[in-house]
Amino acid sequence: MRSVIDLPKVHLHVHLESTIRSATLVEIGAGHGIEVPPEVSDGPFSFDGFRAFADQNSRVRECLRAPEDFRRIAVEFCADEAAQGARYAEAMFTAASHGERLGDLEMPLAAVLDGLAEGRRRFGVEVGLILDHSRRRSVERAWRSVELASRFPGVVGVGLAGDEAYPAAPFAEVFARARELGLRVVHHAGERAGPESVREAVRVGLAERLGHGISVLADREVLAEVRDLGLALEVCPSSNVALGGSLSGHPLPQLVDAGLAVTLNTDIPNVTGTSLTAEFELARSVFGFGDEVLAGFARTSVEASFAPDGVKRELLAGVANWLG
Repeated sequence: MRSVIDLPKVHLHVHLESTIRSATLVEIGAGHGIEVPPEVSDGPFSFDGFRAFADQNSRVRECLRAPEDFRRIAVEFCADEAAQGARYAEAMFTAASHGERLGDLEMPLAAVLDGLAEGRRRFGVEVGLILDHSRRRSVERAWRSVELASRFPGVVGVGLAGDEAYPAAPFAEVFARARELGLRVVHHAGERAGPESVREAVRVGLAERLGHGISVLADREVLAEVRDLGLALEVCPSSNVALGGSLSGHPLPQLVDAGLAVTLNTDIPNVTGTSLTAEFELARSVFGFGDEVLAGFARTSVEASFAPDGVKRELLAGVANWLG
């Protein structure tokens, strides 16, 4: 078996605020007079439903207050991605939410982009940002996210995240405008909600990829639509398990067998304690996938990414070389 760490990987579904190192979170919190207890900083965690996860995530985000905080987590994200063999990533970041909380709409985004630029120079990892917006927050804030995304180079797209019990329909005009501006659109759908959330994300939200999307298996018509459109699923097995279920019962094999474009991702690595490399290793050890399938996950991630064509060609060549 080939070393998974050497497989050139692309990380398409990961929340920047959920990649913060435990020691970094404690240090940042202390700098602002916030004591971060182990039950917030030291994962892995499991949750009894989405609300408990969201509450824990809010406690993490509250520690981020100064430009140097945002810059630091971005630099360390690049270092950690490089260490696990990721060459390109598209990280989600709730820029407008942080900006409103801190009274400076642009500061968090500008600081993160500065940190990513340093990370690229130091570690050779290219990162495009996707500004995400909670479904239960206002349409007005979603407009602010699109406006920010349109003005800052380094932001490649926007999309909905959060509790899928809240529909995408109220944001239809926002994401139509985002597409007009040349931004890419990716929504969370079909993780905690059923296949109708996937249908809505595609038809109303104009999604070009689907965050999670695993519930497509429950509806043949939705599955066929997603497959025929070639929409990639950003599958995050360990994250799904953190919100309930078992890894052995995860539908990853069924998604592959259905002929869907499947990519592997971590989503919330500081919650699951699982790196991108570990997700690939779990796909091998738990589900029995061989190197050809693992390379297929990597290849699909490259093809579904919003990376420049030259970066895609280099990465695809690297995947082919890994297979020998």
